[in-house]
Amino acid sequence: MTARDDILAGRTSLGIEFGSTRIKACLIGSDASEVLATGSFAWENRLEDGLWTYDLDEVWRGLQEAYAALAADAHDRHGARPARFTAIGISAMMHGYLAFDAAGDLLVPFRTWRNTNTSVAAAELTALLGVNIPLRWSIAHLHQAVIDAEPHVPRIASVTTLAGYVHERLTGRRVLGVGDASGMFPIDSATGGYDAGMVAAYDALAAGRLPAPLTALLPDPLPAGAEAGALTAEGALLLDPSGSLAAALSEAAIPLCPPEGDAGTGMVATNAVAPRTGNVSAGTSIFAMVVLERPLTGTHHELDLVTTPAGDAVAMVHCNNGASELAAWAGLFTRFAAVAGRPISDDVAFEALFHEALSGEADAGGLLAYNHLAGEPIAGLTEGRPLFVRTPDSAFTLANFMRAQLYGVFGTLALGMQVLAAEGVQLDRMFAHGGMFRTAGVAQRFLAAALDAPVAVGDAASEGGAWGIAVLASYLSRAEKLALGDYLAQQVFASVPLAVTDPDPADVAGFSTYLDRYRAGLAIEAAAVSAL
Repeated sequence: MTARDDILAGRTSLGIEFGSTRIKACLIGSDASEVLATGSFAWENRLEDGLWTYDLDEVWRGLQEAYAALAADAHDRHGARPARFTAIGISAMMHGYLAFDAAGDLLVPFRTWRNTNTSVAAAELTALLGVNIPLRWSIAHLHQAVIDAEPHVPRIASVTTLAGYVHERLTGRRVLGVGDASGMFPIDSATGGYDAGMVAAYDALAAGRLPAPLTALLPDPLPAGAEAGALTAEGALLLDPSGSLAAALSEAAIPLCPPEGDAGTGMVATNAVAPRTGNVSAGTSIFAMVVLERPLTGTHHELDLVTTPAGDAVAMVHCNNGASELAAWAGLFTRFAAVAGRPISDDVAFEALFHEALSGEADAGGLLAYNHLAGEPIAGLTEGRPLFVRTPDSAFTLANFMRAQLYGVFGTLALGMQVLAAEGVQLDRMFAHGGMFRTAGVAQRFLAAALDAPVAVGDAASEGGAWGIAVLASYLSRAEKLALGDYLAQQVFASVPLAVTDPDPADVAGFSTYLDRYRAGLAIEAAAVSAL
């Protein structure tokens, strides 16, 4: 059975993920491990009135362009355009705040996970609920609006995430995958729903200040494999304005899996849903997800307690700043090559710079790089100031500079992972995904040093969450027979080759020295925020 046969027969699953810098579409066939076609659309968040946001009109333009690009790619590669699918899945960056009135109109611009204006609310909720409520969680955004008595609050009829919003427009169902929901409000792992005791505590706190009880405002959480609605005719036209997909609905309904956050799809894309496994996703933000064997003994501001798409407990180390500053420096070198009359592509620049980092000193020669474009709660920073710092006697070479930049991507993440290590959490292996791992053996090696644990990268790693949500869509028809972890292990990853890098002792020691310097240098970051 060929890929063309799968496409023509509709034996394919479509995954679409709204990432921080790209909206990606991914098509898989009856062999879920194989990517048949992809499409993407580049977008960027904007700082408006002091808050990071995206225009919702661009959500739909980007969705349509990514889908059209995927259809064209399928035709170019396999001679067939998809006209229907076995299932569809929607994923997006987690957290944030999308509030709507009873008519479905957006009340305030989309407030993304990147905003750090919720410190008062997060602190109050953490004290009230006895668990860490991060600044970016939806409940922190909602409660900050309540505290500030924002004019839109009395009109709120629903609050959701970006994935939940897109899913509802496509299906008419106001639901959310439990992994994404766990970034809105704490989940009771025993029931798979919002923690009833914590909900009651919040309802008492917000009494008279919200128009309805909390659970009436939030989408219903669903585990992976649950029925989450089907594509409507209106939804089909939102996805494919040509009408081809809408016409196909007359033959059979196209179900959608529960919409998930990028953390959950990253876990699926790396087969990291079992205890003692974890994954690192590197993009505009960077975060690690570690599946827990037991509850943590304490509350830590560096750690979020969320769930896998199946509802199992996970400790999450989330850093607002990932590879964007690294990409900016690579762009600078690419531009230099162009003005020097030797233009190179972005991919060539990244590969050359990454490989140069391998010849740098283990501790980056005394250089320091901070990738903080935005505030970083783990580091105690409410705003970001990207910095490159060196002393007069530092070894200022290109190799050390690039190693410092790569180490800097993992710096704040490593601070959070040290908290997990102190809790006695052990890892057999970490899986990594994201574009920066496409250059084989470089970022993966440095991440292994930062975590002092083996790091695996698979062939589909660069497709990341778009592939992960496509796999979750494909899981819909298997959920009654196999648990999610078994499905991934037996039917998705059984034949997927993995490249595993063990930590090099010299790199581990060098990164440890770098991290000590990095931690001490956070005072420079704080001073820059105050002064600039």
